[in-house]
Amino acid sequence: MIWERRRLKLKKSWAGYALLWVLSAFYGAAVLLRRGLYAAGILRAKSLPAKVICIGNITTGGTGKTPTVLLAAQTLADRDIPVSILSRGYGRKGRVNEVLTLLDDNPPPWTSCGDEPWMMHHTLLGLKIPILVCANRFKSGAEAVHFYHSKILILDDGFQHMKLKRDLDVVLINAADPFGDGRSGRGHMLPLGNLREPASGLSRAGLVLLTHVDRADKDDLKALRERVEALNPSAPIVESVHEADFFLDLKTQKKYKPSHIQGEHVVALSAIADPEQFEETLTGLGARISQRWRYPDHHPYTLSEVQAVESLRKGYPVVTTLKDMTRLPEGWQDAMSGQVLALAIRLNIVKGRQAWADKLASVSQLTRLAKLG
Repeated sequence: MIWERRRLKLKKSWAGYALLWVLSAFYGAAVLLRRGLYAAGILRAKSLPAKVICIGNITTGGTGKTPTVLLAAQTLADRDIPVSILSRGYGRKGRVNEVLTLLDDNPPPWTSCGDEPWMMHHTLLGLKIPILVCANRFKSGAEAVHFYHSKILILDDGFQHMKLKRDLDVVLINAADPFGDGRSGRGHMLPLGNLREPASGLSRAGLVLLTHVDRADKDDLKALRERVEALNPSAPIVESVHEADFFLDLKTQKKYKPSHIQGEHVVALSAIADPEQFEETLTGLGARISQRWRYPDHHPYTLSEVQAVESLRKGYPVVTTLKDMTRLPEGWQDAMSGQVLALAIRLNIVKGRQAWADKLASVSQLTRLAKLG
């Protein structure tokens, strides 16, 4: 990513580091001021006639929000609770304050809605879970209630979106890199570090979900739990891992088990926040990565880039992510021969499964009480 390279370059010099530190101090002060204005009631959040579950984090990317949103939506849908997902639609083109809904099997191009909503829609296809895309989440939430009679709204990546009241905040922390400065770092605010807000923001969480715990040292994980408990003694702490679910052949639409690439040479192609994690998953499945092609997060691939991969792949299968497949350019099927696979990831809660279920149940119970009232 261009910005990341520039930031790393600035950090190497005293003057550059000092500049980033000053900017981080101003940013942090602005965040705290905004939080204080909402806490004092000077700025007011709007309420919707539905219950709102927010799934977000305090750092920029890499925590695994999308699989968590999918798990929450599927859990509620299995209980026959009308649920919708509200997404900002990062990277979408067009009028960002216009509500775009993904529901049937003829979705608009990913460029109109963003790659993550498009990918979530295809994962949830058949479950009748509307995904409403708009920068104004109150507006999209109102449409979800009015047109789809949704009782619960899942706010995707909205922990800092204080304009909308919520009934449960689920905050994700990457156990392998909790605050954006490595496993032992305490974190710095943007742009020096990757914190969107100070760690004290965890005090607002109703549930804290530690992700990628399999990539964290046992002692580091224990220390992280202790720090979270100190910041928020009342919030349950749940632990999870991200696991390979299946491979989708993008040309035939056939699904394969994760063992499909065991012992095979593959080419890894990704434009996501944490490419290392994706590649570690492939090697963990027994694949031998012969080439690694990495692009900035949300990068829209061009035909020339696809042709470059094709010219150097040596006939090996290309493996990408479900999120990446949405951004392959028109004509890529003709440009690439052989197998092109997309890896689907699922969230598996390994500790605190009951706490997760209880929290979701408590919100769904509120919807029933509201209906009775």
